[in-house]
Amino acid sequence: QVQVVESGGGLVQPGGSLRLSCAASGSIFSTMGWYRQAPGKERERVATMSRIGTTIYADSVKGRFTISRDNAKNTILLQMNSLKVEDTAVYYCYVVDSWRVGNWGQGTQVTVSS
Repeated sequence: QVQVVESGGGLVQPGGSLRLSCAASGSIFSTMGWYRQAPGKERERVATMSRIGTTIYADSVKGRFTISRDNAKNTILLQMNSLKVEDTAVYYCYVVDSWRVGNWGQGTQVTVSS
């Protein structure tokens, strides 16, 4: 059974930083990454990384967010710097297991506000 557990998130002022962590278990994972959903908006990809390290970032976060993963530990991190009010959203960890099924974490709230 695949489990996806996120940690991190919280309230930060504009220009601040936060780090999100995600630990997955129960499979070997190909793609791992982060999506977010703001109120009234569709869920969107923030950043994903393949098992061999290929990354995809949303244009809105390029140069500010950095994704990294540890394949041995099945963990993935999202370092978020220079946060903006528009980064406020629920952030979800997303992993694709060995059966090519996508699995979601429960979500963690990130609020950027002064």
